[in-house]
Amino acid sequence: MAVAAAAAAGPVFWRRLLGLLPGRPGLAALLGRLSDRLGRNRDRQRRRSPWLLLAPLLSPTVPQVTSPPCCLCPEGVHRFQWIRNLVPEFGVSSSHVRVLSSPAEFFELMKGQIRVAKKRVVMASLYLGTGPLEQELVDCLESTLEKSLQAKFPSNLKVSILLDFTRGSRGRKNSRTMLLPLLQRFPEQVRVSLFHTPHLRGLLRLLIPERFNETIGLQHIKVYLFDNSVILSGANLSDSYFTNRQDRYVFLQDCVEIADFFTELVDAVGDVSLQLQGDDTVQVVDGMVHPYKGDRAEYCKAANKRVMDVINSARTRQQMLHAQTFHSNSLLTQEDAAAAGDRRPAPDTWIYPLIQMKPFEIQIDEIVTETLLTEAERGAKVYLTTGYFNLTQAYMDLVLGTRAEYQILLASPEVNGFFGAKGVAGAIPAAYVHIERQFYSEVCSLGQQERVQLQEYWRRGWTFHAKGARAALPEVRGGVLCHLRAAESPGEAVGEDGDSTDQELLLRTDRNGLDEDDRHGWGQLLQPRFCDDSGLGVPASPCGDSMAEGRVCCQ
Repeated sequence: MAVAAAAAAGPVFWRRLLGLLPGRPGLAALLGRLSDRLGRNRDRQRRRSPWLLLAPLLSPTVPQVTSPPCCLCPEGVHRFQWIRNLVPEFGVSSSHVRVLSSPAEFFELMKGQIRVAKKRVVMASLYLGTGPLEQELVDCLESTLEKSLQAKFPSNLKVSILLDFTRGSRGRKNSRTMLLPLLQRFPEQVRVSLFHTPHLRGLLRLLIPERFNETIGLQHIKVYLFDNSVILSGANLSDSYFTNRQDRYVFLQDCVEIADFFTELVDAVGDVSLQLQGDDTVQVVDGMVHPYKGDRAEYCKAANKRVMDVINSARTRQQMLHAQTFHSNSLLTQEDAAAAGDRRPAPDTWIYPLIQMKPFEIQIDEIVTETLLTEAERGAKVYLTTGYFNLTQAYMDLVLGTRAEYQILLASPEVNGFFGAKGVAGAIPAAYVHIERQFYSEVCSLGQQERVQLQEYWRRGWTFHAKGARAALPEVRGGVLCHLRAAESPGEAVGEDGDSTDQELLLRTDRNGLDEDDRHGWGQLLQPRFCDDSGLGVPASPCGDSMAEGRVCCQ
């Protein structure tokens, strides 16, 4: 009754959704929670506006740099040196960094890298799909493993795959069944780890059905590693991400320190996950607490230690390498280094992997992101993009309360992955439009339309999944590219935290940094958007017919 009453007073689409849920109290409760979340946002909007200018003062202070600025480091990096007190800092040459522009390029590059891998293949994703393209990827892995055994000098090729347990176990044919042949044929070379959130346990685990159990928490790392080269992305291993679902993809070629770090990170998360066996059962690693049968606090403590040990040891290694590179009494010139056998070009790009695993009390990404947004002053320009617009309250207050210019690229409802889905999922795009409209209404009420601009990505027959941020700062040549936390599922739409997410931040300091018009191939034609969203059940905006500043269209 309470859910029905709340929906009756809300937007039209809530009533439409509840009409689809007779006799399904679990779905109605989920929908009611999302409705409550939107209601709370409206209440906050009415009472918080006078305090928005205090947002930078109320946010966390910038972490202190524990070492003095380095006069030998490349110009422009000093402002961000504090980040290496939290995570390892990797310096690479921009010639080793390549931004891919399309799903097809991403898919073909992965297959090509698998074919030539000699030492290791590490793949972490939410899930592996079950279609012909995914099977092609598995066949590619099988062929490479087979060649490694038949070679005149057999290589010690290892394949490690990390997926989410709930998403990877959905349906009769699923990620697990796709990978079982590899496990059965190459048991000594293949490892498949399935992360299970410690929050899904007991009666809750028994009652919540498939799909909806994924709202409790997920493994969300997306990294694809082949020997010493790494692809950092937001794309999953599924056919749409190989064909017509736009995401972001950064290829780091021949970066051994970064490859070692991500191998260790995936191994660490794999060690606290369930291990898939050849008979489709799962087991815990010897000596590890069970994620949902064991004591939750003990499990989370052990997982925190395992992951933080990787981060801290890599941070120490990189600080020592930094000291040897820039602070040694016998610094080598590039020519001397080449003569000594080190042919790597001098670093001009700095990479900081940010980790967010809230159940394990690892919230590095939150600290860094909030600090960057807090420090974005007048004259800075921040570009944000997300396929699911659901900023946390802290991020929303910082965007509205600081002086930097913001350009935010969102998915239009038509390119949302849930658009046209059956049942409750089909109304999720309308929910995001509603959140977007509430945010833009507040922008309008504060008179900040010139400073905060929203655009929507639209491309016929495509969906949009890219998430990231870039800040163009006055004293830094180039900019920052990082992956902001964004909602990935209905559970995140109602405020649930994903259990494991890996994110990356790149600081470019070379003169040929990220171009002002760089959109990673997302679009070149900007059109004003004048539309009535009543078809989605969303009330008209008080700011007029134009809910956002424009739409990025790819023909």
